[in-house]
Amino acid sequence: MDFRPASDRSMSDAEAAAEAEQILRTAFRDDTPLPKIGSTPPVLQPETRIVPAWAAGTAVASIGIGAGITGAGCGVWLVLQGLAAVTLTSVLMVTLPLAALAALATAIGTAVQHARAVVTHTENHYTGPVTQHVQHTEQTARGFFGRITHRTR
Repeated sequence: MDFRPASDRSMSDAEAAAEAEQILRTAFRDDTPLPKIGSTPPVLQPETRIVPAWAAGTAVASIGIGAGITGAGCGVWLVLQGLAAVTLTSVLMVTLPLAALAALATAIGTAVQHARAVVTHTENHYTGPVTQHVQHTEQTARGFFGRITHRTR
């Protein structure tokens, strides 16, 4: 067999025909008819990822800290901009840090409340049959400080 690149050698008609026949013999064509809608039938792809609780908690905490730092930085910038021009707006800008602290206290209180609600006790031992009910939770945020109410159906 000649191992030179194709540009350095040329094939005779017989060699080309033999090569083409060998390629056609080893090729595969699926002649299964396709469905009328879509290109291929759907395939079930089950979700297998499992996120540990500590990873989810770390992600939520980092998002909260990032949002808090960004809000504090914006508040400082606004206060400094407001204090640069002594107007009614500058006086109102002085109160923004207080509003930011109130929002932060509300967020921390909500996080603590939700963290306490998630704690489960392992000393309970049940001997009866166990049934699982799927819960659908709806959240609505209302008010200036984003008070959230949960309704479980």
